[in-house]
This record gives sequence, C-alpha cells and structure tokens, in this order.
Amino acid sequence: MSGTSVDAVDGALVEFEPRSDFHSHGAGLRTTAFASRPIRPALRDELEALQSPGADELARAALAANALSDTYAEVVADLLAASGCPATSIAAIGAHGQTVRHRPELGYTIQLLNPARLAEATGITVVCDLRAADVAAGGQGAPLAPAFHAQVFRHDGERRAVVNLGGIANVSLLPPGALADPVIGFDTGPANTLLDAWCRRHTGADFDRDGDWARGGQVDAALLAAWLAEPYFGLAPPKSTGRDLFNADWLDRTLARHPGATPPRDVQATLIELSAATVGRACRDFGAERVFVCGGGARNAFMMERLAAHCAPAPVASTQGLGIDPQAVEAAAFAWLAARRIDGLAGNLASVTGARGARVLGLLAEPRPRD
Repeated sequence: MSGTSVDAVDGALVEFEPRSDFHSHGAGLRTTAFASRPIRPALRDELEALQSPGADELARAALAANALSDTYAEVVADLLAASGCPATSIAAIGAHGQTVRHRPELGYTIQLLNPARLAEATGITVVCDLRAADVAAGGQGAPLAPAFHAQVFRHDGERRAVVNLGGIANVSLLPPGALADPVIGFDTGPANTLLDAWCRRHTGADFDRDGDWARGGQVDAALLAAWLAEPYFGLAPPKSTGRDLFNADWLDRTLARHPGATPPRDVQATLIELSAATVGRACRDFGAERVFVCGGGARNAFMMERLAAHCAPAPVASTQGLGIDPQAVEAAAFAWLAARRIDGLAGNLASVTGARGARVLGLLAEPRPRD
C-alpha cells in the first residue's frame, strides 16, 4: 500500500487462518515477509500534484496509476524473493492504490491504481478499490484499519488504543474483548504529510529523521491554538480526512493569518505538537490503558516522546512488542482485507465508518480464467 505520505510502497506477505472473524482477536495471522520501495521523486511529485485539479488530469492520472502499479509489482517480486514463495501460492494481492480524492460526503473516494496491469505483471489476483463499498453504504470509507486492529491487537482485559502515524494520523480505540462495546476509530488529523512537506521545503530532506530538526525548535502556543480551532477537530466520529483538507495550502493559509513570522524549525515543532495533542486527546477521552503505535511516525523519536506526554499515564510503545513491525501493520491490514474479500466476509466496521452495515469490500482483477 502507499499512504498519504506518498513516500513509499510497503508490502507484507501474510498467512491467515481460514475464516477468522472479528471476535477471534489476538490470533489468526503470521507476517512472513516485508518489503518497501521508495516512490520515485518524479512519480511522487505527480501524485502530489494530482491531489488538486489541473490540466489534462485524467490522462496524467492514468499514467501515474500505471507507474504506481509497476512499483507495486516490484514490491510483490521483492516479497516473493524474500520468502521463497512462488506466485502460484499467493491467494491475492490487497492493493490500496494512492488516494488523490476523498470526499465521502459527496459519495466518492478515488485511489489511483491499474489493477489489471498489476495482475498481469504478477500473475496474482488483485483486490482493489477497497473503500468504495463502504462509501456507497453511507460510510466514510476510512479508516479501514480498525477492523484489522480489533482482530489482531484487542485484549480481553485491557483498553487499548492503536495509533497509525502515517501521512494522516488515525486511532483505533479497542475496548476489552470481553465487552460488547463497539470498536471506534477515526482520523485524528495530520501527521507525516505536513511534517514531511515542511521539512522538504526548508531543509531539502525528505523527512525529519528522528524528529531532530523539530526537537531544536519551540512550540508556538498561539499557532497551535489556531490550528486546533480547525473545525475538523471538533467533529464527532465517524469522521475521516486527508490531503483534501490538510495540505500545503492549508498550512500556508494558516501561517499567513498568524501574526509574526514563526521560524521554520518552530513550525515543525508545532506540527509535531499538533499531531501528538490530537491523538493524545482521543486516547485520553477513551481511557486507553496502553497505546501502541505503527506507521512511519513510530520511527520519529521526538514524535513518540510528545505522544507519550499527551497520552500519560498510559504507556506508549510501538506494535513491535505485539509481534508486528510497525512499518508492516498497514500493509498487513490490506492483506487481511483482501483475504476477507476472497472469503466473502465483511471488511468494514460500521461503528468506525458510519456505514449502514457490514459490507464486503473490494473488487477483483483476475490475471487469467479460473480452472
């Protein structure tokens, strides 16, 4: 999968126990390989440009989908080589694509991918367009990962929060498995998408390694308060967001309205504080007893420190301690969604997305006729 950070394509090879359901939490899968390839700079720039309307965008989007699908195929090849598994042993590829529009309130979400091209290149069935069925049922189409988190990370006696720090941060709030309380999940707001863009603009680096640049800055309290006044943060779940709202234009507009000139390093520190504060609020309001973090932000030491401060007294750690590399969790989630689709099982949680009910998610692209 490739997320809102538009930095890499991550893939995981996952084995599943057959027909496991939402209630068989804590078991049912084994991640056997993980691979990642950076998205080439020219393709990254085009995918980011396609987030906004532009000239000849339909043709450009089709070409970008082809190029992205080729990168997906390269990651699949890497996984097969690393594991020694033949392509014929793989039931399906769960391929998310690159989100370029997400407007569930208007009834659509668009993820760029050419699934037929990917199926042809790999010889493996592709499960794609995984958000559309939930949106068609009145849901947000996002986040989808909480259903997976509920099966894998839920605990019988502990209130857990699972935080994905990708381009956009989202939380899965998991009540103890012994309770009938519903799982709740939603996008809390921006994370790496704004951090990486601001870092690239002012340092030339693709990201702020370990948050070291931000660590040397000071949080601008007035700027943070202005950002927290963004109406999205006051919405009750179910809710989802993305680059349609939290993009470079949003950042530039809010900075232009802020009196004075905040130094770039202080802006970076304040962006980290925004992410940590909004995630921390969700975890505290839920009463999380433990918080587990996955996604690229789990490698940002300063982000993890600030998140721990905002989630206290609940301890914060990566999902590595639960047996899944934090970089592999989201890719494993889309493998799980593909397995659900192949088995004809629901992949969404209506308590998370607000859909009218459970739905089988995804469409199939077959590489050849079935015997």
